[in-house]
Amino acid sequence: MLAVKENLSDDRGMSTVEYAIGTLAAAALALLLYSLMSGDWVQGLVQALLQRAFTVDA
Repeated sequence: MLAVKENLSDDRGMSTVEYAIGTLAAAALALLLYSLMSGDWVQGLVQALLQRAFTVDA
């Protein structure tokens, strides 16, 4: 019974799992941002914003 309790309290592999989940979440966020930024709506929005920023009123 003591050996079973020691195995349950041993969490040496937890950091590896946490890094894997964090990496997966970061990759999913990057994919989401890429898909948003490569869309026509966002490109038009950025183009309009830059055009407005660099237009000089006479």
